[in-house]
Amino acid sequence: MEAIEALKRTIHVTQELQSLVKTMKVLAGLNIRQYERAAHAVAEYNRTIEMGLQIALRNLPEPLLPPQYAPGRKLGAIVFGSDQGMCGQLNDVIVSHAARALAKLALRRQDQAILAVGQRAAAQLEDSGRIVDATLEVPGSIGGVTDTVHQTLLRIEEWRRERGIEMVVLFYCRLVTGVFYRPRGIRLLPVDISWIRSLKAKPWPSKVIPTYMMETEQLYHSLIREYLFVSLFRAFAESLASENAARLASMQVAERNIEDRLRALTSEFHQSRQTAITSELLDIISGFEALKGKERR
Repeated sequence: MEAIEALKRTIHVTQELQSLVKTMKVLAGLNIRQYERAAHAVAEYNRTIEMGLQIALRNLPEPLLPPQYAPGRKLGAIVFGSDQGMCGQLNDVIVSHAARALAKLALRRQDQAILAVGQRAAAQLEDSGRIVDATLEVPGSIGGVTDTVHQTLLRIEEWRRERGIEMVVLFYCRLVTGVFYRPRGIRLLPVDISWIRSLKAKPWPSKVIPTYMMETEQLYHSLIREYLFVSLFRAFAESLASENAARLASMQVAERNIEDRLRALTSEFHQSRQTAITSELLDIISGFEALKGKERR
């Protein structure tokens, strides 16, 4: 009976764990939709910024456009990882991708500055021989993303002012579909000159050209700052969506394993209980037969 009671306790604990995993699955799914909506919203805002740049660029002299990246300059890299558990190989994937990309740039490591988002990503980067300049906490919600983006922009400005870093690249995971994601690297700075020129050459969609009161150069730089903010915000949102997709995939695997374990435990419990009942019945029959034998004597 002690073995049966132990099995009952094990089944109860496993059922509680199953309930916890289901709750985590639901939360991960909700978070994915939340971060996807945020990424979509900033993409819409980015189109507004592009339209503003179109207007400013009509009156902006060519020498004020951002210069092309010159090889051999210093570089700043921002690597987006995760500090939460149960997110599979996300940190391994993005750190490996960033390390390979940085190696291909063939810059001396002392000419590289790395900002890691998440302590786990920072630790893995350092284990691979990289020097992490600073680490930021991974925001736990959309509300926390804005503050973290501002901290990142301040770090980038510090790089440019104190270390002469003109090129900044972002490495993060982007959700592809369902629970699948892939690593991505994009250049944040300097701003892509071909993109700027394509905006300048792009025709305005209507006959009415908007006017503005600010100085053209001031408007241009303000819009570029908004573009940098939006690019970073979108990277954070897509990275957090990928993190929750990885967690959802892990929870799905855990749920299947728990279901298999519960079936095995339930089967073992029923078998043990049947064995105990059979043993008790045999004891009763044996006792009854023994009593009948005594009566005959």
